Amino acid sequence: MSTMFTVGDLTIHRVIESEAPLFDPMTFFPTLTRETLDENLPWMRPTYVDPASGLLVLCIQSYVVRTKHHNILIDTCVGNHRDRPTHPFWNQTTSDRYERNLAATGLTVNDIHYVMCTHMHVDHVGWNTRLENGRWVPTFPKAKYVFADKELAFWTEKERNEPGKQPWIVDGVLPIVAAGLQEVVTSHHELSDTIKLIPTPGHTIDHYSVHAGVPGADVVIGGDMIHSPLQARYPELCMRADYDREQGGVSRRALFGRLCDTSTLLCTGHFPGTSKGLMTRWGDGFRFTPA
Repeated sequence: MSTMFTVGDLTIHRVIESEAPLFDPMTFFPTLTRETLDENLPWMRPTYVDPASGLLVLCIQSYVVRTKHHNILIDTCVGNHRDRPTHPFWNQTTSDRYERNLAATGLTVNDIHYVMCTHMHVDHVGWNTRLENGRWVPTFPKAKYVFADKELAFWTEKERNEPGKQPWIVDGVLPIVAAGLQEVVTSHHELSDTIKLIPTPGHTIDHYSVHAGVPGADVVIGGDMIHSPLQARYPELCMRADYDREQGGVSRRALFGRLCDTSTLLCTGHFPGTSKGLMTRWGDGFRFTPA
């Protein structure tokens, strides 16, 4: 499985931290019916649903987009040495897989110009920082960390009101702000003529996706606006941690409608196997076809 591909002038790397069966589909998608799941299991197994356990297989990964001018890291996974008691499989991990896979791109932590966090959930801000002498310090010291303004305000306020309840904000976001490396933007922000943010709220209050490239040679890196190709077929299918379930469905329909039957690749945050693909129509919904 190749983790590097090119689109026009862009080179894109997947930096995988882990890939494993993690969640029960019926719990993960609270509005999913057993009938709909059973109907779709034949094509979802074995890539998206583990036949042995019946659990959803999810990939935890970053994308590195290399343009002529910038190296951009999108989303930073879970990270090591974190207290994550509510997610035992992410608690106090010490794997070197992420660092090895990042090194395999030929880049070092000092070569990243921008870190873009599509949103501020536990598995998207972890490697923003690393533990050094008992302190959380920025992993990418020469990068600007691009945070959506409403997203940052929401989570920092939540942590102020409920101290310690959002440990990933304490160890993955606040140290970046303390170091002055944040670049706070709207979710419509344009970094350059080839890198633009697309507002895709719903999963969180100000979730964004990243559009990279030029017409005819472009990709959209979707973060968590979709977790499984099941949500392409049924865009209104919500995920358990969604901030606004209805808005999530609206965002999916809008983006998939825009991508449908075009050459624009969708790079997904959590699909196992080949995480990139094309969108086509499927009845009232869409079909994700790996590419």
